Amino acid sequence: MGSGNPRRGRGKKEGERGSSVPLRRPYVIVNMAMSADGKISSVGRRQVRISGVDDRLRVDELKAGSDAVMVGIGTVLADNPSLTVKSGDLQRERVLAGKAENPVRVIIDSLGRTPLSADILHKGSGERIIAVSEKAGKDAPERYGGLATVLVAGEDEVDLPLFMADLFDRGIGRLLVEGGGTLIASLFARGLVDEFFTFVGNLIIGGKDAPTPVDGRGFLDDNEFVTLSLMDVREVGEGVLLQWLVKNRR
Repeated sequence: MGSGNPRRGRGKKEGERGSSVPLRRPYVIVNMAMSADGKISSVGRRQVRISGVDDRLRVDELKAGSDAVMVGIGTVLADNPSLTVKSGDLQRERVLAGKAENPVRVIIDSLGRTPLSADILHKGSGERIIAVSEKAGKDAPERYGGLATVLVAGEDEVDLPLFMADLFDRGIGRLLVEGGGTLIASLFARGLVDEFFTFVGNLIIGGKDAPTPVDGRGFLDDNEFVTLSLMDVREVGEGVLLQWLVKNRR
């Protein structure tokens, strides 16, 4: 695996959300499971199983149909996910279609904190990409040599529009984002989300400091709010799945 710097000048430069000129970027789908009171884990940020078997099968199908799956560093440190396709049948379908068994796995990690022992770097076959900023240090590519391709995009934190353009140029047309709340907030704030799936489970977690699907600083003004159009509602197991289309996207 190697390293690189996304070339500047691809697509439209970063501007206001809702611009009529679309960015060159993948189609972005965010998928999250939350409790009935809107929490994705406990106050202690302990992983909580919110969805059941039926919804986990749906997510595996969504993952298998994507070119890449992306999470933030907080999710890697808290949950240590592998982001692999779990179903052998779905893996075989991907291979028959000329794809790798697993989609490309992507970590947004501005400071290069991904542990070398992280499951995402070792479990399952396929390409891994770690997006870092210049603050991760010049040795970041060497730290993950042989485990992941390290891409530098941004000075203090990962420049998401720039990085999305680079993913697009690497053949990533459909990108699934599975957390966490900080990354998702940043994507929404920049108008980089197209669809939003929310599975609402049958439990109450509580806690004013418990994480939600969209964390970050929050939106203060009406013109910053993200507006959605409801595409579908259906019962899945003991919960409800909502599928939204984002109206004010770039």
